[in-house]
Amino acid sequence: MTFFSLTSRHLIRNAGKFTSCSVAASRRTLATSAFPAPRLFDYETVTSNLSVADAIESVESAFGALAKGEVDVPMPMHIGIHETAAAGPGDCHIKGGYVSGTKTFTVKLACVSFYKNLEKNLPAGSGVFIVVDAVTGAPLAVFQENRFMTDLRTGAAGAVSLKYTTGPEDDLTIGFIGCGAIARNMARAAKAVRPNFKGVAYGLAGAEEFAADMSAELGLDFQVAKSSAELCGMSNVIFTQTPGGNTVLELNDLRPGTTIIASGSDQPTKQEIPVDVLKASKYISDLTKQTSKVGELRSALKEGAMTEADVYAELGELVNGKPGREGDELIVVDLTGTGAQDAAIGQVAWDKLSAL
Repeated sequence: MTFFSLTSRHLIRNAGKFTSCSVAASRRTLATSAFPAPRLFDYETVTSNLSVADAIESVESAFGALAKGEVDVPMPMHIGIHETAAAGPGDCHIKGGYVSGTKTFTVKLACVSFYKNLEKNLPAGSGVFIVVDAVTGAPLAVFQENRFMTDLRTGAAGAVSLKYTTGPEDDLTIGFIGCGAIARNMARAAKAVRPNFKGVAYGLAGAEEFAADMSAELGLDFQVAKSSAELCGMSNVIFTQTPGGNTVLELNDLRPGTTIIASGSDQPTKQEIPVDVLKASKYISDLTKQTSKVGELRSALKEGAMTEADVYAELGELVNGKPGREGDELIVVDLTGTGAQDAAIGQVAWDKLSAL
């Protein structure tokens, strides 16, 4: 009885406080429910309204901000879907970021390597971008991009890399090892910053189609190489964008003054560039804390051929004024894809498509 009486008196004494808390909770519920539902932009809308050219300026700016510490970009999250009778195989990557001073931030979910989809006439990759109001924290839009926006921002990073490691008057022959969707965006992006290059293509599949399509679309000469070695001998810039399971070129095949822009490695199991090439290069990362874990740098660190002190610069440092090419040195740019790029293309997509 004593306990009941004390508890009763306590409840009566604090009844006003409970009532106030209940009212505040109700107001919070009402405020939360007052957010409008995020807009959904389907794949057709996204692909028909965005191009890699839309992304280059914003991605360049985001890299500059990243190098200044003005981007909150956590390490990527990876979910492996191992093959069982119920699911898989496949991988899910979650990235995101916020560029200080911008109106939105972005979280991206990208699903890749679901190869059994091909048996169902479905693509092996899919994904969505969620663009969020940086003032209220409310989701503004979901973009069903199925890796299209991811490939655009990767292409834009390639353009930024090319811009700061070559000169506008250089006579460029650009090789593409791997001839899929990313290679097409790299070619389009290269055209935007270096309009008069010659192209060379090599891949285990699709090189002839890639060369013909890009030649027609960009109005430039594209050839097909018979081997990686032949491509390297013809090229002073090389984009690599393969699944990254095996290295794709050799040091002895490279011409002096070559720039390699590698974008195939984004997991600890991948490697496109041999360790001796990395060691011999002026090495530039998109974000060293990522490339040391999931990029090309990881393999050189593992073998003891390089340390993080051997990283010449992050790409954003070049944007902010650090010299890129200074002679006939070999340059490797290691692109693993950053949340800063996702934030940049997310803002571009919202600015352009929200007016529709």
